[in-house]
Amino acid sequence: MARLTEEDKARNEAAIRGAMERILSGNLPPGGKTDLKTLAAVAGVTRTGFYPKKSRDGTPRPGAYQYLAEEFERRVRELQQAGKIVDPRGAQIERLKTERAELKKRLTDRDASLAELTDFKQLAISRLAA
Repeated sequence: MARLTEEDKARNEAAIRGAMERILSGNLPPGGKTDLKTLAAVAGVTRTGFYPKKSRDGTPRPGAYQYLAEEFERRVRELQQAGKIVDPRGAQIERLKTERAELKKRLTDRDASLAELTDFKQLAISRLAA
């Protein structure tokens, strides 16, 4: 396997940083999430560089772009804590959960109203018959 030159690393780092900015601004590709897999795909690099490696002697060493992965995850966490959801899918899920809860409440209210009207109908029919 060929080693990356310093020029390749610099070019890949610039691509990763550009992809990071696009993703964090909410410009996700179709089907993409705010995660390292999407970051690697948008930047055009393999995601193996985002994770730690093991040297031949078994000692751990950082991946080539692990510091960028950590920066990306930190920035995503900060945006989420600030209330800015950077993943449109996450926002859609939250919206759908809220909408579902509202619809369940409306359905429960409607069922209660229907039961009340059915009881009233029975009472009216029994009074008319008597």
